[in-house]
Amino acid sequence: MEIIKTPLEGLLIIKPDVFEDERGYFFESYNRENFLAHGIDITFVQDNESKSKRDVLRGLHFQNPPFTQEKLVRVMSGSVLDVAVDIRKDSPTYGEWSSIVLSGQNKWMYWIPAGFAHGFLTLEDDTIFFYKCTRVYNKESEGSIRWNDPDLQIDWGVEDPVISPKDQVAPVFREFESRF
Repeated sequence: MEIIKTPLEGLLIIKPDVFEDERGYFFESYNRENFLAHGIDITFVQDNESKSKRDVLRGLHFQNPPFTQEKLVRVMSGSVLDVAVDIRKDSPTYGEWSSIVLSGQNKWMYWIPAGFAHGFLTLEDDTIFFYKCTRVYNKESEGSIRWNDPDLQIDWGVEDPVISPKDQVAPVFREFESRF
């Protein structure tokens, strides 16, 4: 397993060791001992999966303290542009974002620590997105930031994505008050 640090402290790209032959492939998507060896001490309590058609944008979502979630995300089939925004108010990279293409083909994962808003745009039909969470979903602590915020200027690469009514009315970053 290879772990690549991003410019945003704590946000990691994880490239698993994939073993392929004429039968197909095998890889460990999570092994607690391997993660511990890389300094990631986590316990997962909830798994989530979504299936979406092309150009569906979900996010930018997070859970506020004390119900923060850390996430290990990956794509089982299809592909996404995955985006994480630093919302830790004391961070030198507060308000900055990082993105990566995750796909069923590259099998990369993104470790998203607490204090990040997270979203993704599907790049193919029938994309299956999977994530492991360190806390269960808590509706009262959920928060979001507008996907097309003018200050963040995230380059999603699409003009008119399919968005939920809730995400369409999320607050802009300028009006957002971080609890992280």
